[in-house]
Order: sequence, then structure tokens, then C-alpha cells
Amino acid sequence: MRLLLISGLGPSVIHTGAFDGTLFADDVPRELSDTYARLAGRPVDIRAFHLPAEHGRLLLRPSRGVAPHLPTATVRSILEGADIDHDWFAIDGIWSGKAEPTGDYAVVGLSTTFIWDAATLALVIAWIRARFPAATLVLGGQYSNLKFADILARHPEVDFVIRGDAEFALPAFIGALRGRGSLSDVPNLAWRGPDGSVQAPPLQYIDIESHPSPGFRGPLPMVPYESMRGCPFTCKFCSFPAASPKWRFKSAGKIVRDWAGYAEQNGAELIKAYDSTFTIPPARFRQLLDALPALGVPWEGYSRANALGSREIVDKLEAARCRRLFIGFESMNATALANMDKKVSVEQNRRAFEALKGSSLEVRGSFLVGYPGETAADYQQTHDFLVQEYRGLFNVQFFLFTDETMPVWQDAPIYDLEVTNGWTWTHAGMDSITAMRLRLKTLHEVRWKNDHAVNDVWQSAYTRPFMAGAPLSVNLKIEKALERLGHVVKDFGDGEAAAERCRALLDELTALGVETRLPAVTGGVPDPVEHLGVA
Repeated sequence: MRLLLISGLGPSVIHTGAFDGTLFADDVPRELSDTYARLAGRPVDIRAFHLPAEHGRLLLRPSRGVAPHLPTATVRSILEGADIDHDWFAIDGIWSGKAEPTGDYAVVGLSTTFIWDAATLALVIAWIRARFPAATLVLGGQYSNLKFADILARHPEVDFVIRGDAEFALPAFIGALRGRGSLSDVPNLAWRGPDGSVQAPPLQYIDIESHPSPGFRGPLPMVPYESMRGCPFTCKFCSFPAASPKWRFKSAGKIVRDWAGYAEQNGAELIKAYDSTFTIPPARFRQLLDALPALGVPWEGYSRANALGSREIVDKLEAARCRRLFIGFESMNATALANMDKKVSVEQNRRAFEALKGSSLEVRGSFLVGYPGETAADYQQTHDFLVQEYRGLFNVQFFLFTDETMPVWQDAPIYDLEVTNGWTWTHAGMDSITAMRLRLKTLHEVRWKNDHAVNDVWQSAYTRPFMAGAPLSVNLKIEKALERLGHVVKDFGDGEAAAERCRALLDELTALGVETRLPAVTGGVPDPVEHLGVA
């Protein structure tokens, strides 16, 4: 009995016009290239910028890969541990239409962790049924955890839903299909009874402290990690806690043992902790800060601002080999934070920012515009903070209502919320057009008025740091100059003011150690990657 696992990231909400008119577009139009060449007095190709001090290596090198998708790695580890014959199909193939699974399967398992709405789920179910009409279809993951009753009622094509922990449920489910035990005895399984009613016994939970963490085969430079399930917080823009109501976390000792194993067995060079908040609970966080320096394995994770209130904590994070922190500041307005039920204050956001300033930790701050109830005046405080004070990487997210499981939907009457679709909405504070306009205004003003804040949006396609071995401050200056250069024409047109900015930015990059001139060659123009000897 072979199983096909379908899992991966959801359909990306791509801002298709975000890079139009910039040098970050996948295909830079000839007209734009000619405009930059005229402004600079020579060709400008940021993808050919190189580093003389690093043997001519390209500055913008294709990303060297990403960590395996954590839900996929977890489920595959369960299947392999139970010796269940299976194949994996990346769900990207459904979104792109460029891939098809091959083979016959008795069971298809669909992970819904990165599916956010009924329309997307219906599309995937139809796709599966068209290809595997006779297979048993079982769902699991975030969305189906929360919507299992509705899914089973609406979709007769779905046979079962595994809710919550699958470590003991999935092997027991496959065993029951093979005739070993009854389906009614499978923990966490939801199904339709003889009368069509949904049957869903109470959830059972594994002990994640004693249960083995997922294993990986062969070398793996970047290892994904999960140190907890559930979340003790109740942010209203996040449905994560509801999908796993019981908050559980691994001990500091188990985390250290796991990471040491990944370093020894897989050659892990970076652990990517994908927990909603890795820096809680406080006692475990303190223990990790004491234990991780001796382990010496670099890592990154997500944190709340109120866990980072002093320079002493930041110093310990540096010693513990933390490389990067993702921090959901969300807003610098007290009313907006209260509406979100963030349970972090503006003052705590500011203390964390001050403590991290000047450290070796790369910080990626996340902010929101347009949360229900937020007015343009409320958002102005976030805007001013980003333009006048913020340092490091950041992004401002336009608030979307595509996730049907967010608790904020329960507050719709409070804020007079009306949603046409996830992108088009109005509430008591503003409408979606205003939110989009405010976001673009912030990005533009931060780009040109704040020398120390870098919009983190185009960099993911490339290997970072761009200049290996250089301090974080130097790399951020390079990213800032590139961001500005790439937007000169879009932001300022093609006049003399744009020309002055373009030439000044090229000079700045040269001073930082970046060669911006195309390599001199004879006998034709080579491919820059090939010419520079970069694999």
C-alpha cells in the first residue's frame, strides 16, 4: 500500500508589480537598462557586480538553497519511522501546473498547513481526485485541524482528517487500512459516521520531550527545527494556537542534544527554528543562553520584543551563536497593539530595538498596516519610527483577510469590517486602498530618508551575506545602496537628479569594495557568471 504525500508552501501572494521598473525584475527591460546606462554614463547590471577582494566572485549569487519544509520533513520522518512506503509530491507543482505525480497510490495524504481558505482547498481536492479517483484521501495540518467538520461536510471526496499530532495517528491509520485494527480506534482521526455526521474523538497529544525529533539523511547545511507545539499567546491575526490548543515545548537539554546530533550526523551549519516564538518560556530561554555557546552551532529564530529587553540578553544571544532574529513588532501604536491582542507594548518594542542596536545579530522586523481599527493617524507612529529611527532589515505587510481561520474575524462587528476579497476591504479605521498607499509611502520614505533601514524583500533569491566575512554593518550598507540604485529610475525618473543619485550610489558601492563596472573582455561579451569563474 503506497502513499503519496502532497505538501509544501501555499500559493504565494505575489506582488506582481513590486519590482516593475526596477533592476530587481526577473527580466529587466532593455529600455530600463538603456536609461540606467545613460544616467551612469556606462552599463549598469547589478547581477554582474563582483568582488575583487574575493577573486571576482559575484556579489549577487543565487541562493545556495533553503532548509527543508518543516511540516514535510516531520511527516516524512513519521512515515519512514513506521516503514510506510511513500512518495512525496511538492505542492508547488499544483500552483505552477508544471509538475505531475507518477505512479499508483492507494492513499493520498494532503498537508493543509499552508492552505488558508476554502477556495484553495477545493482546488487542490479537485486536482487530487482528477488524478487519483480511487485513492483514500486523508488531510492533516493547520487548516484542516481548524476546519475539519466543515471540510468533511462540504467535501465527500475527503475520506478522513487527522487532527493535531500525527506521530501515532498516521501509522495507526495506515495500519487500520491494512486490516490491523479498527479505524474508530485511530487517535485524532475525524470521519463521517453511517448517518453522515462528523465523528471526532477528543484530541490526544504526544510527549514532544520524549518523542524523537525528525531525522534527516545525508548532509544538510540548513536544518529546520520545531521546539514547541501550540502557542501561549492569542494574537488575533494568528490562528496558530487554535490548531494545537495544548502548548508544549521541548526542554533546553533536548534542544541541545538534537542540534548536536544534526551537526554530527548531517553537518548542519545553521539551525532554523520555525517556532512562532523560540525565546519562550523565559526559564528555558535562559538555560539555552547558558548551554548553546559550548555547542557552537549557529541558529536563527523568531522572537517577541518583550523577550529582548536588555543589552545583557543580546550579548548572551551573540555568545550563543544566534545569527538572525525575526521580530514581529507589528506596530508602534498602543491602540493597534491592543486591538491585535499582541500583549507587547510600544515601550517593550522600543527597549528591544535599543538593546539590539549595534549588535552582530541580524534583525528582521515585521510591521503591519491596515489592521482592523487602525487609522491613518495611528499608523503614522509606525511610519515615523521606521523613517526616523529604525535600523536593520524590515518589511511592512499590507493586512490581508485571506486566512479564514484568523480570530480577528470574530471582531468584524466591532470594526464595521467589510471584506470583498482578501485584498479589498474597509473597516472603521481605513480601507484597503489607503493601507496600500500608506505602505508604499513608508517604503519610499525609508528608502531615501533612512540610511540604516533596509527593506527585506528582494534579497531571498541570493546567498547572504553578500560579502562573506565583512561585518553586518558593511553588508547592510551594500544592501541599502543596491536597494536605492535599483529604484532610482522608478522613484525619480530619468532626469539629472536621478543621474546624480545613480552615480553617487555606484561610487558608494565601489568604496564598499564592490566592482560595479562590467569586466573588460576581448572577443565578445561573455556570460558574467562564466567569465568571473562563479559556479
